[in-house]
Amino acid sequence: MKKVLTVDDDVDIRKVVSKLVEKSGYEAIEAKNGVEGMGKVREDKPDLIILDMLMPKESGVRMYHELKTEESLKDIPVIVLSAIPKKSFLKSQKVLDEFAGQSVPEPEAYIEKPEEPEELIALMKKILG
Repeated sequence: MKKVLTVDDDVDIRKVVSKLVEKSGYEAIEAKNGVEGMGKVREDKPDLIILDMLMPKESGVRMYHELKTEESLKDIPVIVLSAIPKKSFLKSQKVLDEFAGQSVPEPEAYIEKPEEPEELIALMKKILG
């Protein structure tokens, strides 16, 4: 069974997204911030990550950058689920790229909150097959 990791500091959002993941026939894994999220990525090797941007401890912006610049993790698809507009997210990645001297690809999908459950389910199925 394919695994989907949801990283969001809002427990209600994690629960809603995890229910959608399970309803779609995948195994749901949850993390409450980027630090915990990276731990779960290394431990559980998810097939897809649904990532919030604004979180305490380690932001989704940093976690995304870390995922996409680490050779063994960069191929894991990411759906960003955030209240931040996509434009702002891409700009923040560009700043990190300039700082780190490497460019990072855009996420597989970007959904602005509040999400539409049907949209999220359709994207998961498209990405995971």
